[in-house]
Amino acid sequence: MTRYDLAVFIGRFEPFHLGHLAILQRALALSGRVVVLVGSAEAPRTAKNPWSFAERALMIQAALGKEARRVTALPLRDHLYNENAWLSEAQAQVASVAAEAKSFALFGFSKDASSYYLKAFPQWELVDSTSVPLLSATELRRQLFSEEPGALRLLEANVPAPVFEIIDAFRKTEAYRQTLDEFRHIETYRAAWASAPYAPVFVTVDAVVAHSGHVLLVKRKAQPGRGLWALPGGFVGQDETLRDAALRELREETRLKIPAPVLRGSIRSEAVFDHPDRSLRGRTITHAFYFEFPSGELPSVRGADDAARARWVPISEAQGMRASLFEDHFFILEHFLGAGW
Repeated sequence: MTRYDLAVFIGRFEPFHLGHLAILQRALALSGRVVVLVGSAEAPRTAKNPWSFAERALMIQAALGKEARRVTALPLRDHLYNENAWLSEAQAQVASVAAEAKSFALFGFSKDASSYYLKAFPQWELVDSTSVPLLSATELRRQLFSEEPGALRLLEANVPAPVFEIIDAFRKTEAYRQTLDEFRHIETYRAAWASAPYAPVFVTVDAVVAHSGHVLLVKRKAQPGRGLWALPGGFVGQDETLRDAALRELREETRLKIPAPVLRGSIRSEAVFDHPDRSLRGRTITHAFYFEFPSGELPSVRGADDAARARWVPISEAQGMRASLFEDHFFILEHFLGAGW
């Protein structure tokens, strides 16, 4: 019996598993149509987000078969330091397919603190669905990268058969090999700190250098995020201030041809970025410094140290690089350059 004109189901679906399918089937049973908002759309491919929006949308369609005609999968991008922007985008995506719908429901399962968003949409009736007792998406990703005997069978047992076919095909790609390499690097990195008496908190710095309508970016040479573009930056040394560390990393990674006193005098602002999930390496807090040069010829730069390449990127181009920027660096740029850039 149909109770709602439109149901909403929000998730990352990394991957889409049998628990997701059970909730979606219930939404279909109680609603005329369902819109699935696929989170972390346009995020770079990482061990936490192995699949693109298009790949996850395909998983959902393949799992549903004929029922897919009543389901619309739409991308929902992250807005790490702007919750209202995320809520607004979710509302706008639903409104884009709402048409004549008058009754709405939000389907989901309150598993932990990450499910807080279920109470962020009071305009939609919340249908808190019972979870299917299966492995979580986090555990399934671990099986995806595991070398343990039976890992693949465990993954296969927890996702719809058509989804496993998609995952199995993904495992034969270069994208998978790159992501597996990052996963192994992260595991080794975390293991090195496993015996610490307290969970470590790492401190880094980043430099946002804007010059004549361009921003300075570097291509990462090593994991994590090898091949992604990033702000020049790195870890703070034991004997230096945050500002000195930012200046050192900037010059080491880009060989920027601007004298240090001029760079110091061009710092316009600074900010701390501390989202708990901003880095796969663990709790990492970064202090970003904003350097501004309104006009003039772009100084010479060259990738060095941890950077495979350095280049001045037009700000308009950087706006479209969400999927190829490391960690939360897109949002750091957004903070300093303005919401509309």
